[in-house]
Amino acid sequence: MGGVVIPHDRGLSGHSDGDVLVHAVMDAILGAANLGDKGIHFPSSDDRYKDISSLILLGKVGVLATQAGWRLSNVDATILAQNPKLSPFNSDMRNNIAKSLSVTLDRISVKATTTDHLGFVGREEGIAAIAVVSLVSTPNSE
Repeated sequence: MGGVVIPHDRGLSGHSDGDVLVHAVMDAILGAANLGDKGIHFPSSDDRYKDISSLILLGKVGVLATQAGWRLSNVDATILAQNPKLSPFNSDMRNNIAKSLSVTLDRISVKATTTDHLGFVGREEGIAAIAVVSLVSTPNSE
């Protein structure tokens, strides 16, 4: 998650690497730039994206946003997971996301919380992530 291997008896699954955190960040950037969602750009029907690192796709999303006339101001992401405890990995996840987006670390926030045993997250049936980004229009894009 966030490009970090987190020791646990369960893992994430998906067409790419199933990185729920990075997927949320990608969709937040694409949405803020009005560029659709990750499924449009990296469909699961395309074998080029099978088992690919989500950090590679995130880098491509950053380029798409830049080409559309946007500059990333900041990312604020929250992971919802009952287990494992993720705070020891936040720094590495932030570093990986910042590196993939070619921005400084101070522009990336990653947090984790539980749902106090409520819902599918609380029952440890899955993990969710929510991301919000701020984009700034670049001078030549208006």
